[in-house]
Amino acid sequence: MRGEKIYEYDLDVTGVTDYGVSLEAILSGREPVPSQGVRLDIAFEGRAIGRLTGRVRGVDYLRMRADGRVDLDIRATIETEDGQRIAMSVDGVAVPRAAEPIADLWENVSLATAGNDYAWVNTRQVWGVGTVNFATGKIHIDAYMQ
Repeated sequence: MRGEKIYEYDLDVTGVTDYGVSLEAILSGREPVPSQGVRLDIAFEGRAIGRLTGRVRGVDYLRMRADGRVDLDIRATIETEDGQRIAMSVDGVAVPRAAEPIADLWENVSLATAGNDYAWVNTRQVWGVGTVNFATGKIHIDAYMQ
């Protein structure tokens, strides 16, 4: 991917809230994704390293569609090593791999802060690519600033 790599992070899924059909039931094949889709709130936390280094935590208010597409709607916070907070707003898609508990992720990332040391994030576009492993609850993203 083009641009300056400004962070990569490894996250753990820390909780899942379902609204009628569980993620486990869908992934195991016990339940199909209903025609109206499924909303799941996926809580996560972990660490970012790179130009932005620190703790990351948030929630993905994702929507699984019956056609297999998964729409991402993420709100998170990066708390840098020097105690600054950066708000993260992400949309994008996850595409499940056939016969694997893994989905490929493509993210459109907006960052915002009033902290002077990180004001540069406010005006830049960031694209993230990575994977989520539903079996292990692990998420990895590499993010590039344009």
